[in-house]
Amino acid sequence: MNFSSWPSVLVVDTEGNGTQPPDLVEVAAVPIRDGQPDPSAAGAWLICPPRPVTPRAARVHGLTNQVLARQPLWGDVADQVHERLAGVWICAHHAHVDYRVLRAHLPSWEPAGVIDTLRLARATFKNLSSYTLDALLQHVQPDLEAAPAVGRHRAAYDAFATAQLLIAMSGAYATWEQLVAAAVPPGLPGALEPEPDLTLW
Repeated sequence: MNFSSWPSVLVVDTEGNGTQPPDLVEVAAVPIRDGQPDPSAAGAWLICPPRPVTPRAARVHGLTNQVLARQPLWGDVADQVHERLAGVWICAHHAHVDYRVLRAHLPSWEPAGVIDTLRLARATFKNLSSYTLDALLQHVQPDLEAAPAVGRHRAAYDAFATAQLLIAMSGAYATWEQLVAAAVPPGLPGALEPEPDLTLW
């Protein structure tokens, strides 16, 4: 894969407060540059949600109401997040979830395209028993030495890990267009239009 042919790609992850629909408590975005995740240029935001974090969500990501009480409200960081995500491709694992949450919080934002590493993994690795992020990390064994120290289920760590998965899987595709065809869910930005049927009846 020739990474110089890639457009700007940010690997994103969001964490919520456990309500439905969720309020954001953390957003992270890690750029891919020259075929590597660049944590030095990453963005990460903790957010105090308008509704409390549920006990179940706090057990997953460790972000409690006490920790988040000292963080800014979404309205204080929304412009920063919008500016960082403007005009780029985003990538996430089970991407329609992160896309939907971000769109709900940033109504005027639309990415150039959406790469889903879950969809890409199903196309790249046939017949795995599981395609969760943990299962794929176990299967691929990417280099996570430079991952943020916050740990699994935190947005910055998961975005970095997902970036490494994307890079590893991209080696199975000769071109960006082939990767997009395998990785962009139908109906999301960036999905390739089907070839017109030119059959003459």
